[in-house]
Amino acid sequence: MTTDVGVSRPAATVAHAHPRGRRRIELRSLISQVLLTVVLLFFLAPFLWAFFTALKPPAEVFSTPPKPIGSQLVWHNFVDAWNFLPFGRFMVNGLVVSVLGTLVVIVSSVLAAYAFARLRFRGRERIFVVYLSTLMIPQEVLVVPMFILMQRLGWVNSYAALVLPWAFTAFGTFLLRQFFLSIPRELEEAAMVDGAGRIRILLRIIVPTAKPAIAVLSVFTFINYWNSFLWPLIIVNTTEMATVPLGLNMFRGQQGNQWHLMMAASMISMLPSIVMLLLLQRHLVRGIALSGLGGR
Repeated sequence: MTTDVGVSRPAATVAHAHPRGRRRIELRSLISQVLLTVVLLFFLAPFLWAFFTALKPPAEVFSTPPKPIGSQLVWHNFVDAWNFLPFGRFMVNGLVVSVLGTLVVIVSSVLAAYAFARLRFRGRERIFVVYLSTLMIPQEVLVVPMFILMQRLGWVNSYAALVLPWAFTAFGTFLLRQFFLSIPRELEEAAMVDGAGRIRILLRIIVPTAKPAIAVLSVFTFINYWNSFLWPLIIVNTTEMATVPLGLNMFRGQQGNQWHLMMAASMISMLPSIVMLLLLQRHLVRGIALSGLGGR
């Protein structure tokens, strides 16, 4: 009898404690979801306001009291914004510059990161520290000497001037180097035993394994090129070579009082970045979780 009672009491305690623990977990999950929803709405609010402003009639943009949604949805504002300036040309220029810049950054970063992560040479760590120190130099300090260099090369108002000056970034090298260091060396040693060289190992083993980190770098680089304003403003002097940020600036100068069209143009300019994020979403989430891990 004593043994049965001794066994039954813990069982009863667990039976009573289990529902309480489950309720606590459910309560924490509910609180987390509510907080995340509030934060999400907080960050989405400006974009939603801009989107509905783009659909308002001109007279209701600054109505009092402010209304988030107009009396009618004027979808034709997007057509007017597209046709007022050569916005299609701006989009093409932005895509060409962003895609080419992203490709050059990926290639240069992969090669430099592999050299710093796997190759043994004298002064490797010191060179890498000096390379990283360039991240502390603001772009504003470099635009004047960079413009002089582009002028002497004859590249002013060209795609080369928009892409190449910022295509060799220490950020991409650091990001990929940290990921390369987390890849086991045994994979490379096995490939070397089979007769593979450095280039083949890089292309067949390192790059496929580092797809998540490369996806992260691709998204960051594409958005950086797409949103760049200061350098294109300095190096571009014709409407035909203007990128989207310059186009939006020109739009504001000519139609500064028609904010519904300005918001419509801004919404159009966000589409390429959104599409890229959706296409690389799977690799992007994994890359953010794994990038930057220290290696050996």
